[in-house]
Formats: sequence, C-alpha cells, structure tokens
Amino acid sequence: MNIYRYGTRKTEARLRRIVNRGLDYSRQHYRQVSAIIGDVKKNGDAAIEKYSNQFDAPRQKASQFQVSRAEMDAAVKKADKGFMRALNRAVRQIESFHRRQVEQSWISTERSGVVVGQQVTPVDSAGIYVPGAKGGETPLVSTVLMGAIPAKTAGVGRVIMVTPPRKDGSVNPQLLVAAKKVGVDAIYKVGSAWAIAALAYGTETIARVDMIAGPGNLYVALAKKILSATVGIDMIAGPSEIMVIADAAANPAYIAADLLSQAEHDEMSSAVLVTDSEPLARKTAGEVESQLAGLSRRKTAEGALAAYGAIIVVEDMEAAFSIANRFAPEHLELHVREPFEWLGHVRNAGAVFLGEHTPEPVGDYVAGPNHTLPTAGSARFASALSTPHFMKKTSIVHYSRDAFRAEAADVIKIAETEGLTAHANAIKVRLSQKGK
Repeated sequence: MNIYRYGTRKTEARLRRIVNRGLDYSRQHYRQVSAIIGDVKKNGDAAIEKYSNQFDAPRQKASQFQVSRAEMDAAVKKADKGFMRALNRAVRQIESFHRRQVEQSWISTERSGVVVGQQVTPVDSAGIYVPGAKGGETPLVSTVLMGAIPAKTAGVGRVIMVTPPRKDGSVNPQLLVAAKKVGVDAIYKVGSAWAIAALAYGTETIARVDMIAGPGNLYVALAKKILSATVGIDMIAGPSEIMVIADAAANPAYIAADLLSQAEHDEMSSAVLVTDSEPLARKTAGEVESQLAGLSRRKTAEGALAAYGAIIVVEDMEAAFSIANRFAPEHLELHVREPFEWLGHVRNAGAVFLGEHTPEPVGDYVAGPNHTLPTAGSARFASALSTPHFMKKTSIVHYSRDAFRAEAADVIKIAETEGLTAHANAIKVRLSQKGK
C-alpha cells in the first residue's frame, strides 16, 4: 500500500478518487435492467425462467423456483454441530440487538380536545435478497440473518427469501438451514435483477412484497433503485469499505488483517488507514504485503488496494477524524488509546468498532448490530438496516368541536395564503353549521 502525507495535492487527489468512487451506472446498465424489469412485469415466471436458464441454472423450470420441504429437510440433516453452534450464537445476539430497536405507537393529549399520535405497524410482507457468491459455494449465511431477523422482529407477517440457484438448480444447504432457523416463510431459487422485479411486481409463483432488503451486485442495486417508487427498499448498497484510525501504540499486524478483510470482497472495495505515526504507517504497509501472500483472494485484494487503498499520515488525531467524517466509511475502526474518548468525534460512519480486539468481522457475524450498512459516503445521511426499516408510521389526528373552533381561524388564514380556497372552505362550512 502506498503511504501519503495529508495536505499534499497527491494525497487530496487520492482521497477524492476514493471518496467519489460510488456506484456508477452507465446508460447501458439502465437499459439492460429496465428491460429485465419490464419483461418480468409483463411475462412473470416465463421471463424469470428464461433469465435463470441463461445465467444461473440451465434446466430450471418455474415449478422448481420454490425450495421444497424435502430440500429443507435434507439441508438440516447435513448441518454439522460446529455450524449450528455458531449459527445459534449469531441468531441469539442479533435478535437481542434488534429487539431494542422496535418502535412503539404513541398518543398525545397535551392540547385540550385534541388527540395526535403515531401508529407504528409492520409492513405485511418483505423479501430478503441473498447474493449467490461464487455460484453458491461460499454461502452468505450472515446475510440471511441480517435481513430476516429485523423483519421478523418487526412483526412482518410474511418474509420470503430469494437467492440465485447453483448450476444444478439447488441452493447451498447452509443458507437453507439459516433461513429455517430465523423463520423465513418461503425461499425461491431466483437471483439478480429479475428476482428484484419479481418481488416488486409478483409473478404466478412469487407473491409481491412491500419491502426488499439485502445487498447484491450492480444489477441488483440498480433494480432496487429503479423500483424504489414501487416497493420499499433498505438502501442502495455499494462496494465494501473500511477505514482504520490508529495511533503509534496500535498493532500493525491487526490493522493489516482488518484492511485486507474488506479488500478481499471485490476490486471496488476500499481500505484506508489514517494515522499520526509514520513508523506505524511503514510497518502496516509491510504487514499488508506479508499477509497478502497467504490469501485465497489475493488478486482481488491487490486490485482493490491498488485502486482504492491508501495509508495517510496526518499531523494529529483531529485531522484523522476530519478525514473520516468526510469519507463517511461503511466500517470505521478505532485502534487508539482510550477509543471511547474519541467516539464523540465520529459524525459519519455506518458502524464504529472500538479497540484492537474488535475487528470488523465480529460485526459481520455475531456482535448483534446489522452488517448491512450505508456505503459510498451515504453514512452522511443513512443508517444501518434495522427493525424500523420494516415498520411504517401512520399519523393519528382527532379534534373535538371546541378544539376545532379554537384553531379554525389559523387554518383558514394559512389555506387562503396558499390560495387553496377549498381547503379554507372545509373549515368554514363547519363553522357555519352552528350547533352541529
């Protein structure tokens, strides 16, 4: 990894390249995804079968989209004790965290004769998208948990999962076990943009949903973006990213390992270290090179670091946090003395990991908070996937006759100021009906 000194033109150019690397959709991408969406909307299962045969499972038929009970039973039998132990821990801790996020309805009667409030209700149905990494051979079990658990915790009545099939038309059994564990109601072997379109519009086999959550590739993200006026979505997730802020006392081996844990995702991933210690910067660069040699996804990590990696040396910690807030990283690790004392300096981050024994992967799997996080700088205004994403807020308003009359003149004044005479008349007609 290259080392940059903060304040130079070269460093500023590198920072701009990293900060501005968000999802970039071409006109061709829009045309392709829009055509797929239109095809699914018009032709339903037939369109999905066509795309699935072309890109995923050559012999899959619409009648085989849904995972059967027999497939679920077979998957459960294959699960080993070690996997189930880890799965149970993750589910228990993720559920505990997300239960704390449940919002309650409320009513206020502070003004005489007036009742206002907010009714909080879950959406009726939700679809969880689980990517098919490496053809289903590296099952993203944690994505099942992070999508389905907040939906179920919110009280969603029907939670379904879609995931691309393997070439033989099957789904990795560990994904099925995870889905059963968290109460997913149905699983469909369908992926990419056509799966998102099916969830948004419904087909003969797949009923439409009210909310879609879960990460995916460029085509999945673009389909969610296009359909966001038709169905609820969690966010438009981009490539993964990590920033580590470290002082001279930090462990360079730990930092290097954590940077690489995100760089291995794909070549658009970003991994940045910001430190006020030049010796630590040099040692970390050496550790990165050393640890790269043993990675199974070395080429991917090298590509990510070459394009969007950096080690930036700053004068002080204030400058480090200024960079972090500008970057608004998906994952921010604080490898500093007394990390909790610096937490108040963080304004923009998807998740913050405090201390050298809190690497980002614990957040991916077992810590409890959701790992579906805002990326590409969107942590400036967006939050992690949560239970409230699956809940709606409905306003409640009631006026007694006396309360209505006490505020009527002000309503009329504002309505007439806006030129909305019918609005004003809805008030005036009630004032004219004395005694009723």
